[in-house]
Amino acid sequence: MTKLRVEDLVGLELFLDTLRHGSISAAARNQHISQPSATERLRLLERRLGLNLLRRGPGGSAPTPEGEAVAEWARPVLQAIGNMDDGVSAMRASAGRHLLRIMASLTVAEYVMPLWLHAHRSVGGASVELAVGNSVAVVRSVTQGDAQLGFIETPRRIIGLRTSVVGGDSLTVVVSPTHPWARRRGPVGPDLLAETPLLLREPGSGTRDAFEAALLATGRIPAQPLAVLASTTTLKAASAAGDGPSVLSALAVASEVAAGALVAVPVTGLDLSRQFRAVWRPSANDADVQRFVRMARAISRRPA
Repeated sequence: MTKLRVEDLVGLELFLDTLRHGSISAAARNQHISQPSATERLRLLERRLGLNLLRRGPGGSAPTPEGEAVAEWARPVLQAIGNMDDGVSAMRASAGRHLLRIMASLTVAEYVMPLWLHAHRSVGGASVELAVGNSVAVVRSVTQGDAQLGFIETPRRIIGLRTSVVGGDSLTVVVSPTHPWARRRGPVGPDLLAETPLLLREPGSGTRDAFEAALLATGRIPAQPLAVLASTTTLKAASAAGDGPSVLSALAVASEVAAGALVAVPVTGLDLSRQFRAVWRPSANDADVQRFVRMARAISRRPA
């Protein structure tokens, strides 16, 4: 006699269906297979067990004494498998719902978030769905509940959300190597920056908010922008082409400055440092949100 295999569970389920419905044909219909296939499966099971399980007759099928014993043993086995299948399905569904929705401003998403996500995945954190937008869009998304957690760069006061500083960077004025500011002997001051039309991000961008707030803190009102571009990459390309000065994150222009495609212009009399902040709703007590914020804060505090 050969030992039972996993595939014999199919035959056992068919055998119990036959007892439940009183005939092989009824069991076959219940399992959506043909009667010949059902008959063959049952015969294979009997051969593997070395026992006759059924008495077959014109009026249907009934268990032999051996069949009754096998049925008693098979029922709890199949029930346990059914319980396991239900449990696994529930866990899979739960895992699918276990998603941390994050929205981050452009600089954070491109230059900081990859490091945070790597650390988050390395400790088995929840799956993350990341969206990107300017700081105003991030605040709106978190406020409306579309995102559970947001990261912004704007110095604006945020009402109705909890916030936590999770690092920061500084803004840098960059120009093409052929621009007159690239050859200046001294730094650029607030007056010249305020009166010069610059290439800037759109209103609502944390980068633009931080720059204009820094100028306003010195009593200067910024001039109308030379152009408004909604992409850091486009701003860098425009400045490198000689269109005019841009104000961008030091993180965003580091490689271009190192390669000589852009020149970082020294600035004096203006505080261009800024903070990155996490934002979430006060009612969001999700442990995943709190863990991600703590992790981001800890990484940002590490020495460079």
